Amino acid sequence: MKDKYIEELIEKIRETEVWVRDKKKCADYSEGITLLLERFTEHKKNGSSVFFIGNGGSCAIASHMTADFMKNGGMKTYSLYDNAVTTCMGNDYGYEYIFSRPLEFLLNPDDLLVAISSSGNSRNICNAIETAGNRDVEVITFTGFRPDNQAKQMGTVNVYVPSEKYGIVESVHNLVLQQIVDLIMERDGVKL
Repeated sequence: MKDKYIEELIEKIRETEVWVRDKKKCADYSEGITLLLERFTEHKKNGSSVFFIGNGGSCAIASHMTADFMKNGGMKTYSLYDNAVTTCMGNDYGYEYIFSRPLEFLLNPDDLLVAISSSGNSRNICNAIETAGNRDVEVITFTGFRPDNQAKQMGTVNVYVPSEKYGIVESVHNLVLQQIVDLIMERDGVKL
């Protein structure tokens, strides 16, 4: 029996697009993975701080990748998901600033922001991308749904999944990020 969901997931992995500044599209998935690996590798070599952000399921991916890129990738990653900080920012500035306000204090020019948003239109994600852009920080976005979403237009490198299903988009985002960290781990080894 064929599983249509698995077939659709595989199809969407193959159709995933990686863009440079929403101007130049990589030829295929392999070229996109190579570009992403190069970008993460440069930040690892530079000792950059890497911040992963997202809401809901994307938050779970961001939290997971914060741990994996630190432990398995040997990179300096930081979580913005401390309950006190998140609720303080939400209470004092509004939910749309829960990432951008802390990033105003934490970001340095050589850092990397990885912004994960299925719709690409979450105000708090776009505000964080804007903050990073104002500090000349590289931003890698992971989005889906519509190809003209806001986050995709704002990132330095943009991973776009052409689907409007949360499960498909989030699964591909997780898979791509896991592939990158696994490639780093295979190349550099893991220091436990």
